[in-house]
Amino acid sequence: MLMSSGSGRLARLHYMANGHRVLSPGDHVVCAVTGERIPLDDLRYWSVAKQEAYASAAVATEALKG
Repeated sequence: MLMSSGSGRLARLHYMANGHRVLSPGDHVVCAVTGERIPLDDLRYWSVAKQEAYASAAVATEALKG
């Protein structure tokens, strides 16, 4: 996932089972399904296998089903 530091900047993360590691600082990531910006403080759902972030539990469920 891509992200960056500062206001409005995309960050890049490495997603792990119990958290994530910041590869490139930023203030948000983008939902892999909806394209919605997700502030890092609000990021709760991701796929370790796909290395993708999701905007909500419902979006994550749908993405992981298919």
